[in-house]
Amino acid sequence: QVQLVESGGGSVQAGGSLRLSCAASRRPFSSNAMGWFRQAPGKERDIVAAISWSGDTFYYADSVKGRFTISRDNAKNTVYLQMNSLKPEDTAVYYCNAGRGTSHGYTASNYWGQGTQVTVSS
Repeated sequence: QVQLVESGGGSVQAGGSLRLSCAASRRPFSSNAMGWFRQAPGKERDIVAAISWSGDTFYYADSVKGRFTISRDNAKNTVYLQMNSLKPEDTAVYYCNAGRGTSHGYTASNYWGQGTQVTVSS
């Protein structure tokens, strides 16, 4: 069974920064990428960013492009999300996922972390 554990969430003021981490127990055989998603209360869970396991292909949602950076450390089986210039609308629970990326986008798997709360105040 694959386990994903997120950490690094917290409360910051607008314009601040946070760095999220997601440690995977192993790479699922069917997965070629990992993604970060976020979900606010009453809202859909939407993709934020994704990175291939090889680390050479990236995706960012338009809402975070230029502010967030996804990276990975395969030696630690960990993916990171550096979040800068945070806005109140970034407030959500952030989840990582071990899924698949294609030319059509990222497809989430059923391998999810437990989530980590990010709260951005005005």
